[in-house]
Amino acid sequence: MRSLAAFFAGLTLGVGLIVSGMISPAKVIGFLDLAGLWDPSLGFVMGGALLVSAAGFAWAQRRGRSALGDEPLVLPARSPVDRRLLVGAALFGVGWGIGGFCPGPGLVGVAILSADAIVFTLAMLVGMALAHRGLGREPSVRGDRDA
Repeated sequence: MRSLAAFFAGLTLGVGLIVSGMISPAKVIGFLDLAGLWDPSLGFVMGGALLVSAAGFAWAQRRGRSALGDEPLVLPARSPVDRRLLVGAALFGVGWGIGGFCPGPGLVGVAILSADAIVFTLAMLVGMALAHRGLGREPSVRGDRDA
C-alpha cells in the first residue's frame, strides 16, 4: 500500500510540475526576472502548493498518526537559522536562477528525456557528492544540522 501511495504521490507531483510549467527553464527564469518581463504565474502555483501542504500538515498534526498506518506521526523539530542553511539556500537559489531547474522539476525533466534536465541533474548529483564528501556527513532527519 505504501509503495502504491508513494507512486501516485510522485506521479501527481510530476504531472502537476508539467502542467504548471515548472519544468520549463524559460518560465522559471521569467518568474525570477523581476526587472524584465516578469511572469508571476509560478508564484500562484507555489502559493497554491503552500495552501494545500499547510492544510495537509494541520490535518496530520491533529490526527497524530500517519495517513497510511498506525505509526505515530513525527514531524521534524524546528532548527535555528544557521550559516549552513543560509549558504545552502543561497546555492539553491543561484542554481535555480542559472539553470531554471530545481531538483523536483529536474527529475521530471529527466523522466521525459529533456537534455537540459539531464545535464542539470547530473551536475546536481556531482555537486551533492562533492558536498557530502566535503562535509563528511549528512544532517540527521531531525534537522540537527550542527550536531
